[in-house]
Amino acid sequence: MSEKRRAEIPERLEREGGLTPGAARRVARATGVPEAEVYGVGSFFHLLADHEHPVRVCTGLSCRLAGADGVLATARAAGLPVTECTCLAACDEAPAVLKERSVLPSVRPEDVERAAGDWQRLTASTLPQDGPWRGTVGPPRTDPDQLVFDLLGPQDLSGSAYEKALGLDLAEMLELLETSGLQGRGGAGFPAHIKWRTVSEQEETERYVVLNADEGEPGTFKDRELLLRRPDLVIEGLAIAAATVGARDVFLYLRGEFADPWQSLERHLAEAEERDLFSGIQFHLHAGQGAYICGEESALLEALEGRRGMPRLRPPFPAQVGLWGKPTLVHNVETIACLPAIVHRGGTWFRELGRDEAGTSLYCISGHVKEPGVYELPLGVTLDELVEAAGGYVGTLLAFSPGGASSGFLPASERTRPLSFGALAKAGSMLGSSGVVVLNDTVDLAWAVREQLRFFEEESCGQCAPCRIGTRYLRESVDHHRHGTAAEPLGKVADAAWQMNEGSICGLGQAAALPLTSALKHFPEAFGLEPTSDGDAP
Repeated sequence: MSEKRRAEIPERLEREGGLTPGAARRVARATGVPEAEVYGVGSFFHLLADHEHPVRVCTGLSCRLAGADGVLATARAAGLPVTECTCLAACDEAPAVLKERSVLPSVRPEDVERAAGDWQRLTASTLPQDGPWRGTVGPPRTDPDQLVFDLLGPQDLSGSAYEKALGLDLAEMLELLETSGLQGRGGAGFPAHIKWRTVSEQEETERYVVLNADEGEPGTFKDRELLLRRPDLVIEGLAIAAATVGARDVFLYLRGEFADPWQSLERHLAEAEERDLFSGIQFHLHAGQGAYICGEESALLEALEGRRGMPRLRPPFPAQVGLWGKPTLVHNVETIACLPAIVHRGGTWFRELGRDEAGTSLYCISGHVKEPGVYELPLGVTLDELVEAAGGYVGTLLAFSPGGASSGFLPASERTRPLSFGALAKAGSMLGSSGVVVLNDTVDLAWAVREQLRFFEEESCGQCAPCRIGTRYLRESVDHHRHGTAAEPLGKVADAAWQMNEGSICGLGQAAALPLTSALKHFPEAFGLEPTSDGDAP
């Protein structure tokens, strides 16, 4: 059986409406994969496993701060086929609701009531006439030369950066990337030129480029805006990467809830093909089926191959042995979208845009700010500068997550620390996916911690015991503490966190304890604890 027939499993199950009765058997017959394995794949992904709930209310932290609980209660009272989900990459349009595969932004209880019990009539009253998104992006185009992405600029699929890149040999392109200082913007901040060099050095000549657009970190929605507003940069960046590393096939893996970004990419890919802009390169759109873990690059490759999206042991790394065993360059959307500007304007130009690190960053900000949205600012601005761009604070700042749920919580005293990879690492946090969530002093921080822990518990793939057991243990520890049902519920958190960090296969398990450990360090009073002399909780 061809391995590429196996890759059809999620798509075929989607056409069946998910794991409906008999679906696994029909797909097994069509693909030649055993029925039990087909069922195993389908049951792994949220959008395939639960076909009985076409309406899903996001109950991630930003959505709950904006009233998601009221939307969910109203929907249940109205008898809608509704359930919860953890994140829809719409934190700036909270509370968000998923209707089949389309995200409805800023849904209110009155919107649910207006549906009169018919989920197909459910709409959002805030939808503009020209599309579903009214997301705030900035800053205004006062100086486009200082912007890499220019989210407010025109879409221009010209292919000019690609043509210029073709005039560079491999050594020149790698030098350009190294000079630029471009780091991966999906979370780890790994230098891009090292990945490219590793792929290029492999003896195997069949290679792939993969776009990781499975954006699911709570607080993060920048990829959504890039795919909607500047798909031209993403497509041309992918073509540049493919031509440089010698790949003929490019796979774009979008999370299954990205119906509008999918249509945006589809239109521009059709235009590129019609104009023959990137001759010899084949682009393949692939829909994810609802699994945050597939944002981890090796889990994404497993999903592309039609398997359960479980991270691989490394080494070897995807750049050495990736998709179907071939060298594979995997980048997230923002990283790829940097390439046209770097090729046009040079590595030094890009490096000098940043503060203590290279380039600009698309910062997402939600929570207690006046204008949640995506703001392109120099990499290394402070929280106060970012919030100023977002219209200011709502209330008095208590805490913030600087890089999504994985980054934990920092206190207001850190508001002037640069939001960069290195500066946040020194604070025991991370820039991650640049998903900033701001909490004011009306928030019960122990509750906020519990919500972030719940996310990791629900999204753990379950492959390794430290993560599978540890995420549940941490959430239960906070529950016991909040309800007073255990004598010393938080006493072994540090031990659990260490075991998860040391024993988990991927970054989910390694970072899942950080919301709790950071809160215990900076906000011991939220858990009824006294700080120690060095400022840490006991």
